[in-house]
Amino acid sequence: MDFVGKKIKLIVSDFDGVMTDNRVLVDETGKEAVYVSRADGQAVQMLKSMGIEIVIISSETNSVVKKRAEKLKIDCIHGITDKAECLKKYCEEKNISLRDIAYIGNDVNDFEAMQISGMKIVPQDGYDAVKNIADYVTKANGGYGVIREVANLLLENWKYGKE
Repeated sequence: MDFVGKKIKLIVSDFDGVMTDNRVLVDETGKEAVYVSRADGQAVQMLKSMGIEIVIISSETNSVVKKRAEKLKIDCIHGITDKAECLKKYCEEKNISLRDIAYIGNDVNDFEAMQISGMKIVPQDGYDAVKNIADYVTKANGGYGVIREVANLLLENWKYGKE
């Protein structure tokens, strides 16, 4: 990923397929659970220490998304059908240029939001429709440290003043 000349101020992440492995466990009562990577939790702290904000924008309405964001102490906007419009509004409210955003998404519902973002990142197991427009495809699959991989790359470049 070439960060030279890029000033990433905000990372926008989808939830399912990025922070999770895109699977869901449903018990007999209908309660859902997902697996997440603790490495991604640590990555959020790394990003914050570099002054980079992170927000989850998800189409899911399940409370598991909100609970994970609360634990990480990051913004979460869920139940979204038009992620591009949501992203524009969020950036306007935060006074962040779309070119200063790294968007991490794995599927077609991320496509339009990725198109308007400065950097497009897709997990290794993301779908071809979004991989085809990606600036960077992670080595990690969704749910297995995608955010950590991105944070490590940003940190490496931040340390050496290449951001």
